[in-house]
Amino acid sequence: MDIQQKGPPDGGSETDRQRRPRIAVTLGDPNGIGPEVVLKCLTDSRMNKYFEPVVIGSVAVLRSHAQRLGFHELPIRAVSGWKAPLQGEGLTVLDVAGGEAVELQLGHITEVGGRLSVRAIEKATDLCLDGAVDAMVTAPISKEAIAMAGFPHPGHTEYVARRCGCTQYTMMMVSDKLRVGLVTGHMAIREVPEHITGDAILQQVDIIARSLVTDFSITHPRLAVLGLNPHAGDGGVLGREEIDIVLPAIEEARRRGHLVFGPFAADGLFATGGYRHYDAVLAMYHDQGLVPFKTLAFDTGVNFTAGLPIVRTSPDHGTAFDLAGQGKASPGSMRSAIYLAIDIIRRRQRMAHAPAAQE
Repeated sequence: MDIQQKGPPDGGSETDRQRRPRIAVTLGDPNGIGPEVVLKCLTDSRMNKYFEPVVIGSVAVLRSHAQRLGFHELPIRAVSGWKAPLQGEGLTVLDVAGGEAVELQLGHITEVGGRLSVRAIEKATDLCLDGAVDAMVTAPISKEAIAMAGFPHPGHTEYVARRCGCTQYTMMMVSDKLRVGLVTGHMAIREVPEHITGDAILQQVDIIARSLVTDFSITHPRLAVLGLNPHAGDGGVLGREEIDIVLPAIEEARRRGHLVFGPFAADGLFATGGYRHYDAVLAMYHDQGLVPFKTLAFDTGVNFTAGLPIVRTSPDHGTAFDLAGQGKASPGSMRSAIYLAIDIIRRRQRMAHAPAAQE
């Protein structure tokens, strides 16, 4: 589960990395709000004492956004490879533009924007797998833009998991109020029912339960499982998936030792606050889980990919092209994504060293 560090490339001590972990931060789509929220976070001196940022993207893009935000005196340096942190004020950017001229088209979906987004994700993932950084925090990308650039995956989550060689993972939305996992993710709603199977539900329960123990230090996590149909099927009147698929999967999960409850009607569980009695909620499809989550925690929510051998978090919002370049974007979710990454790094480190401490 834990990333295997190969030692700090800059020759620093392991203690330095434990105290102030190194985190790759991608800029996301250059024409969206990603660069803006990254700048707002990384120019906050209160944050930088907790981690060492490795910004990945186009230095030209970051400088352009910095000028628009009024950071006229902010030093922004470009490097082609990451061997050691550069000393001094300002930001260091691992430039992945590859010499390509980048002209911002704020608020627009472009092939160049998609291409830069993908390159940054690829580099950040490789740095994590190599042990050069301890986690990656990814600013929002445009699925349409990356498709224009010939990228065959529907988003960050699927691509990062494939690059890690991981087949069992899930998108988990995290806030201090609620955690939500999904049985199905980025797919058309008409395709959802055929992907709701007992095995799929059990796999997600296993992944989420392990993550709650390893990444959130919850010893005996309690999971609530939602039904697929309105009113959780109303005893079969509105569909039999709860009777034939969801409930048997819950019972099998219990036999495996998990504290799992349901199936619950989604509207009732969220409307009455019943979700507060559980450490996580497993939704059957994207909007069933993310609509209530973002309603409750849009400014502070985080997208965490559970089940990966590396730590990857992201804000819970999209590119917000309509706000790009206006200086109005809130950095709250990006800040929460960075803080959650730091917390998970430290929890995994503690768990990795726990057996040795007991011997």
